[in-house]
Amino acid sequence: MMLVRAVPLLAALLLALAAPVLAIPRPGDSAPAFNLTSADGKPLVNAAFRGRPVYLNFFATWCGPCRAETPSIVALSKKYAARGVRVVGIDVGEDAAKAQGFARDFHVPYTLAVDPDSTTRASYGGGLYFPLHVFIDAKGIVRLYHPGEMSATEIEAGIERILK
Repeated sequence: MMLVRAVPLLAALLLALAAPVLAIPRPGDSAPAFNLTSADGKPLVNAAFRGRPVYLNFFATWCGPCRAETPSIVALSKKYAARGVRVVGIDVGEDAAKAQGFARDFHVPYTLAVDPDSTTRASYGGGLYFPLHVFIDAKGIVRLYHPGEMSATEIEAGIERILK
C-alpha cells in the first residue's frame, strides 16, 4: 500500500528533475546562457555574441544527418560571415579531439565548441534530437528552433530570419 502512494510522488519528482530538459526555447524567448569551451580550448559564452545574429547547430560526429547537412552549413557560414552571422557548432557528448577531427574532415570555418556532459544541449531542450538548430537574433532572442535535419534552403531561411 505504501508503494502505491509513493509512485505518484516519485513520478512528480522525476518530472520536476526532467523539467529543464523539457524547457524548449520558443521563438520570442531569450536564448539560454551557455559557457562552453571551443574545440581549440578557448572559453566560449553566448554573451560574447550579443549584438550579432547566431546560428547554433547541436551535433555529434557519429550522427548521419548531422554529417549530411554539414557541407551546407559550411557553405552558408561563409556566405553570411560578411553580414555578421556567427555560426557555432556544438559537439554534444564528445571531446575536443572528436570535434577537431570533424572540423578537419569537413573543413569547418566556423567555431566548434564541445558540450561533453550535454548540459548546454539540455538547457536548449535538446532531448533526443540530433541535429538541433537554434537561430538567435542580434538581441539574443530565439527566432527559430528546429529539431532534426534541415535542408540548405531551410537553414538559409533561418539565417535570413535572424538578420531581419
